[in-house]
Amino acid sequence: MNGVHDMGGMHGFGPVQPERDEPWFHAEWERRAFALTLAMGAAGSWTLDQSRAARESIPAATYLASSYYEIWLAALEALMRERGLVREDELVDGRVRVPALALARRLEACDVARALALGAPTGRPPPGPARFAPGDAVRTRQMHPDGHTRLPRYVRGRRGTVVAVHGAHVYPDENGTGRGEQPTWLYTVRFDGAELWGADTSASSVSVDCWEPYLVPAAERPA
Repeated sequence: MNGVHDMGGMHGFGPVQPERDEPWFHAEWERRAFALTLAMGAAGSWTLDQSRAARESIPAATYLASSYYEIWLAALEALMRERGLVREDELVDGRVRVPALALARRLEACDVARALALGAPTGRPPPGPARFAPGDAVRTRQMHPDGHTRLPRYVRGRRGTVVAVHGAHVYPDENGTGRGEQPTWLYTVRFDGAELWGADTSASSVSVDCWEPYLVPAAERPA
């Protein structure tokens, strides 16, 4: 989707100013929001791509006015409401009013460190041979899907060069809408800065991980 979350290459947001010695969390509620998101994500009621899609679906004005963990918490609430895991009145005052629904999995406290260290690998058996190889000139499709995608707006319709092949991975555009993993090949594509932003840019090049459906040979007119 073309949401406000896709800020790469946009003007008007000012420079990135890293905070020196920044703590993991700036307030205790952020720590709790992270813990709740991790625990519910591990429960198996939705996928990582669906959680990203939920964050991207937050209205633009709300998204821009929210902090990092406020966005996480708003998306978590939406995912839980959609699946009947929480009621609106329970979110208002924090009081449980109906018995909790059974979950497919439960993340125990003793397993948190291991879960964070391992993550959730997305590599899968390939569906067939890779279409591209390192050194191939490609062009990204000019696409504007309604749902989740990992192809940034600023590289759509641009020429680049494949620099790495990473095997087959869960395809987020399908997985984010609940249509299944549908693994496909994943590549790193390098784009010249001038190709993306013209001669005035200070960027020499940008590398982006692109799933195979995002790409066509450079000589082919993209759909």
